[in-house]
Amino acid sequence: MAITQRLQVRLSQKLVLTPSLQQAIKLLPMSTLELADLLTQEVVENPLLEETPADELRATDAQTAADREEPEATPSEQKDDTWNDADYEYFFGDYLDDGYRSRVPMEVRELPPIENTLSTTPSLTDHLQWQLSMQADTDRQRDIGEAIIGNLNDDGYLVASVEELAAMGPWPTADVEAVLRFVQGFDPVGIAARDLEECLRLQLRQLKLESTPVEEIVAMHLRLLQNHQVPEIARRMGTTVDALKPHIEIIQRLDPKPGSRFNPQPSHYVIPDVYITKVEHEFVVVLNDEGLPHLRISPTYRRLLDKSSGETNDETRAYVKDKFRSALWLLKSVDQRQRTIHKVATSIARFQRDFLEHGVEHLRPLVLRDVASDIGMHESTVSRVVTNKYIHTPRGVFEMKYFFHSGISSTDGDAVSSVSIKNRIRKIIEGEDRRRPLSDAQIVSLLQAQGLMLARRTVAKYREELRIPTSTQRKGLF
Repeated sequence: MAITQRLQVRLSQKLVLTPSLQQAIKLLPMSTLELADLLTQEVVENPLLEETPADELRATDAQTAADREEPEATPSEQKDDTWNDADYEYFFGDYLDDGYRSRVPMEVRELPPIENTLSTTPSLTDHLQWQLSMQADTDRQRDIGEAIIGNLNDDGYLVASVEELAAMGPWPTADVEAVLRFVQGFDPVGIAARDLEECLRLQLRQLKLESTPVEEIVAMHLRLLQNHQVPEIARRMGTTVDALKPHIEIIQRLDPKPGSRFNPQPSHYVIPDVYITKVEHEFVVVLNDEGLPHLRISPTYRRLLDKSSGETNDETRAYVKDKFRSALWLLKSVDQRQRTIHKVATSIARFQRDFLEHGVEHLRPLVLRDVASDIGMHESTVSRVVTNKYIHTPRGVFEMKYFFHSGISSTDGDAVSSVSIKNRIRKIIEGEDRRRPLSDAQIVSLLQAQGLMLARRTVAKYREELRIPTSTQRKGLF
């Protein structure tokens, strides 16, 4: 069979994502901060977009409130644009001058006081460098000390060996050892230790508890103490558990991570995308558009599209028309994003009403398919919506994904969320006797008495997810 080239006309159907649909999909998983950055960038790149002045926003809000009390105007009374392309007027009429604004008025939130944003704390490196600059006698001592400080982790432990530090200079190993002992005398006590034992012994030396039973426990029996094997320590030291109690209490008061207080975890403040508040007997969902620029189509550039004015040529009009179309797509995509978030949040509030009323014990199992069926959208759309979004509820601020969990059927036929089960496990462990902590099998028996049939490995999995140690590690020392 010969290979030939030929032209064929074929008719077929296929799904194609339009630019506007691609843009709408791109906006859905964005957080509020990311969306605000995108809109700000679009204002810079598209001359037809401009931010609505604050005074016009207030005037428009007042007019909107007045319009609610008057009959709605007819479409012929609302249309005042002179551009002849009626398709844009028909599909995008809501976005031409008014810009995007939430349909529900938002309450004014009180911002944190300014003093909360000005406080700064020195880092561990800064604190040690300051002490080194005040106490170092020679340049070599200062250089070696800076090398040691530069190789400390956030907990204050030295992560480089003496030989590695000596090779950085190069410096003699004896000099590095001497400067290391010098740095270990800095504040906080226990800094620059190479392991936990050395860290604790440095603190005991500061307390003048060298050559005491406390130091013997740290030097010889630290592993047994970590495993709560106090009777074994007493047997090896030839004493009683009661005699060891005051010594172990001293060890418990020592700081195993002396550098951590200079490297606190930064606080991440979450601005909710949605507020759920209870008004009388119903839960109302309100979108939070604070921080988003209120955009509109510039009236100045819109007049350039008027062919009858004769002020612009065809090339300029084509450029403005292209930017006009891009701006309308963006405004419509943002509005569609906000509407979709509102639908998903409303559906969540409807499914999780018992949680909103009574707390996490009444959180019901929920999957994306349930919300997608409720609002008539695809699961992938709901998945994009709940990404990087937070809800403020009467029970606290939660990520949207928090409300989607699998469930387990109880003996009475009701489905119980895995989050609710974890909360029950936490409460059971909090109420246990520390001298006789409950094993996973005993927790299974208690849950079965409450009508929840779980396997022991499931309880162990939930306990690990809650970062709760085993019963052996939870057991009190005395």
